[in-house]
Amino acid sequence: MTYSFIFRSRIVLACVVLFALVLVAKLFFVQIVHGGAYSESADRQYSTPRGDIYERGTIFFQKKGKGDEMQLISAATQASGFKAAINPGKISDAEDVYQKLNKIVPIHHDDFIWQAARVNDPYEEVANHLSKEKADAIAALKIPGVSIFKEKWRFYPGGGLASHVLGLVGYKGSELGGRYGLERQWNDQLRRDEGSPYINFFAEVFSNINKTFFNEEISEGDVITTIEPTVQSFLEKKLMEVKESYQADSVGGIIMNPADGSIYAMGAKPDFDPNNFSEVENIAVFSNPLVENVLEFGSVIKPLVMAAGLDAGAVTADSTYDDKGSVIVEKKEIFNFDKMGRGPGTSMQTVLGQSLNTGMVFVEQKLGRERLREYLLAYGIKEKTGIDLPNETSGLVSNLDSPREIEYANAAFGQGIAISPIILIRAFSSLANGGNLVVPHIVKEIKYDTGVSKKITREVKRAKITPETSEEITRMLVKVMDEAIAGGTAKLEHFSVAVKTGTAQVADSAAGGYYEDRHTHSFVGYFPAYDPEFIVLLYAVNPKGVQYAATTWSKPFLDITKFLLNYYEIPPDR
Repeated sequence: MTYSFIFRSRIVLACVVLFALVLVAKLFFVQIVHGGAYSESADRQYSTPRGDIYERGTIFFQKKGKGDEMQLISAATQASGFKAAINPGKISDAEDVYQKLNKIVPIHHDDFIWQAARVNDPYEEVANHLSKEKADAIAALKIPGVSIFKEKWRFYPGGGLASHVLGLVGYKGSELGGRYGLERQWNDQLRRDEGSPYINFFAEVFSNINKTFFNEEISEGDVITTIEPTVQSFLEKKLMEVKESYQADSVGGIIMNPADGSIYAMGAKPDFDPNNFSEVENIAVFSNPLVENVLEFGSVIKPLVMAAGLDAGAVTADSTYDDKGSVIVEKKEIFNFDKMGRGPGTSMQTVLGQSLNTGMVFVEQKLGRERLREYLLAYGIKEKTGIDLPNETSGLVSNLDSPREIEYANAAFGQGIAISPIILIRAFSSLANGGNLVVPHIVKEIKYDTGVSKKITREVKRAKITPETSEEITRMLVKVMDEAIAGGTAKLEHFSVAVKTGTAQVADSAAGGYYEDRHTHSFVGYFPAYDPEFIVLLYAVNPKGVQYAATTWSKPFLDITKFLLNYYEIPPDR
């Protein structure tokens, strides 16, 4: 009897403890996880007639604070407000109702009259995104057939800032969800279940306990990015200045940490405001050209080829050749940009500093086709980088499989191979970081609704070049900055900066060949050069009234460099 009593007592005690744990868990989810939603439910004065109020997770930027402190800034969030709807069957004088509502909130007359005529439909929304003041003013009219309801919608506090990164939320058929950028890539984490958070008490508690303690996949959460809004804003300002100054068809830029692939800023112009995306006439603007489009970048490819030559022992920085201004390859003549020769004794340093095509053909011939192909593919130019954005494209490098020598000669100075800006900056980063291929990325961490956070890790692979080659090509590119850019006047006395410009003809996809009067201007640089924290890529497609990339981008690049060094308080390295 005593044993039986003790056994039953323990069972009761265990049940009490379990129930207490359930209550504690429920309080946590009510007060912490869903606190805002329950609070909103408690004080809402307007109910929603059909479906639940749209909910979605938040995307955060990370703003630099003091020291290493970072402050989360909402980049994509939910805005709360009200909407006005009518029941056409209860409206006797549509024109009178229109006049009364239009005094409070502008409403399109013909659309309203058409909606009011649909007497078989009891619910027609006539105004959205209303403030509480306007909602109260409409409600105070007490018009039969007019109602006010609570609503939420996706809101981007920065307007068009980083729009290609963020994307937008829109309908595909009847489904509302992320359609571009992070909104699409991380839609599973950002979306919320169709049902309200106010579900069955025990169902939610045990569901959350099961997810948390039994390692089921945790889906819903907020996304924390590596984008720094002040840096993003500065980059976009410089891009717009160049676009307007030279009437370029498009411009773009990326600022990244070459050591780990964290992207601080990524932007392109033209762009869009995701708050008003329905006003965009050409939907092609929604796509991210930095990830989804390819370009022939020209001379910014030269350091990749030169590093291959250095690494293979085919050339050194002091190797020389006789530059005659042009070279014949398979009966085709390849010229320097100015068709001028520098004569015997032209060094590889001069080839980079003056961007000589003939010199790069010399390097290619010393390397040979097989080694050139091997090194270029080892930079990852053919493959996707794995960036956490949708629709990434691969590089178009089939010319490297050609049996023709001319294709390799052209590739040596960046012609005939087309890659995306994100592929280019990843490849160039391997020159800066000792030969590593990082994964460029936007998202740093997911904060799940259960309170658990997960930091995202990425695999780092090796390119083919050694750390010693990385250091040598960096030294050569620093000399380009110090001596060649703007005649040496761009040199920063206390900081080493490694750079290369590129001017490439734009391919004519319709007629074949290249346009004579259209070019892509690019500029890539990293700093402080021997332990870089930043790599910057800038490009402009078809800028007008300017011949070379050094003219288009030298000043904007220098402005961005000085800004980053000052903003992040980087100590001098020389």
